Amino acid sequence: MSRRTTVGVSALAAVVLTLTACGGPSNNGGNSGLKGADNTIGQADVNPQDASKVKDGGEFRWPVDQLPDNWNYNQLDGTNADGRRMIDTVMPNLFKQKADATIEVNKDVLDDAKLASNDPQVLEFKINPKAKWSDGTALSYKDFEGMWKALNGTDKAFEVASTTGYEDIEKVEKGATDQDVKVTFKKKFAEWKGLFTPLYPAALTATADEFNKGWADAPKITAGPFKIGTIDRTAKLVTVVQDPAWWGPKPKLEKITFRQVDRPALADALANGQIDFFEIGSSIDLFTRAQSMQGVTIRQAITPDYSHITFNGAKGAILEDPKVRVALQRGVDTKTIAKALLGQMIKGDAQVTGNHFFLLGSAGYKDNSSVASYDKEAAKKELDAAGWKLEGETRKKDGKELVIRYVIPTPNPTSDQISKLVQSQLKEVGVKVDIQAVPSADFFKQYVNVGNFDITTFRWLASALPISDSKGIYGYDPNSTNQNYGRIGSDEVNKLLEQANGELDDTKRLEIANEADKKIWELGHQLPLYQIPGAVAIKSNVANMGAVAFANRPYDYINMGFTS
Repeated sequence: MSRRTTVGVSALAAVVLTLTACGGPSNNGGNSGLKGADNTIGQADVNPQDASKVKDGGEFRWPVDQLPDNWNYNQLDGTNADGRRMIDTVMPNLFKQKADATIEVNKDVLDDAKLASNDPQVLEFKINPKAKWSDGTALSYKDFEGMWKALNGTDKAFEVASTTGYEDIEKVEKGATDQDVKVTFKKKFAEWKGLFTPLYPAALTATADEFNKGWADAPKITAGPFKIGTIDRTAKLVTVVQDPAWWGPKPKLEKITFRQVDRPALADALANGQIDFFEIGSSIDLFTRAQSMQGVTIRQAITPDYSHITFNGAKGAILEDPKVRVALQRGVDTKTIAKALLGQMIKGDAQVTGNHFFLLGSAGYKDNSSVASYDKEAAKKELDAAGWKLEGETRKKDGKELVIRYVIPTPNPTSDQISKLVQSQLKEVGVKVDIQAVPSADFFKQYVNVGNFDITTFRWLASALPISDSKGIYGYDPNSTNQNYGRIGSDEVNKLLEQANGELDDTKRLEIANEADKKIWELGHQLPLYQIPGAVAIKSNVANMGAVAFANRPYDYINMGFTS
């Protein structure tokens, strides 16, 4: 499953997705493996087709791990990646990420967005005058103002996933008209193109109760190319249908159905025509099945998506001591895990990631993981020094066994495989791992979000704004969890994140982020495992969809469709 938020990250629960066949042989040819580190950053593989070659109508069937826990993406429970994909079909995005991680104004929603002044930093937005909410109200500065007030952290009753960027704003004002928005900052904020998107109506942010609970079951007001058709939690599906009130280009698809499909059932669902694609993730079984399917193509592009282990360092937790967390990380052989999951699937060696902000091949990437690099003997010594002495097969301290509860979603073969490898590796340094498999639908809301774990595994799905994306994850606020599910942090990391987010010089901003990353490694906050190969299995006749690289905020819901 995947996650990450607000100024741009979403979480998934450790790897995979869906697809269907349409006659004719698979065109995978002699491809015996996916590209690894030699893959080219910034290129998508989506069968690009002009709109004239994409037929009008049709239903695209999209598998998901779960339905949204909240249709308010900025609320703590709303940040899962599957939910974001549904939300983006019915809500306005101010900007669009392109495959190469550049960001452009979404002209369907904004006529213009610009940095009007550097000192003080002032943004000016001009809303498309045709843009209207489903209740007939025009999009206006009031929507921007409401989001700022709800998300700036001043009112703790609002259960927000992140305050990043919004807390740096001094005021949001009306310009020449209600469709002209002026945003003035009290502190500089570099990655401002992640703010206010998706945009939510002022009615949602009017009260904390409405913000937290009002959209838990369904969105009340929309403004996208699609509108809600059905939300059926019994059948575990959501359908969105074309919205005739949409003022922009008409979507090619008539309908998109998002259906919850257990990961072990994905290949059969695609083969049987129940879904039109799935993410292969790091599943060799799904990769092998996809290779043999008639009418199915494997498409691949580097995506900002990686699997990791989150540690719980909250006060009173068994892993509260950062030295113990780092020692455990040193007992985990990430190269062996990456090879076990990806080795049969990719060409060349499986690559592990050594950075919490930047992925392999990106401009800011540096491997800062040396403090937590795999060293079984060092792990043993560090656990000894922390007072956890080996007694028999398991370490103890003050009579208490070092037993770590590893919470994973089920059914999820990838999470299951990772957890068992970690269990075996940590046993060799005297640590007992108790694996607890919980229903996928409960995984985030009842376990991850509330810190009900010692360690856990899921995927981070990042955006083109990696530093501001990550502030809510690695910054520590004792009064608000944000997305720091392990409750780990320090004043030093907080200050570096503040500096990085306020630095307008690109080179300096990357340098500061890497300094923060070194400190995050020292805290034993999270252990990145490996980067997902970014492959999907998809019907060969699907156009403008597949391995989209960074072009997932939003997906191209307007132009995706079928060629036959």
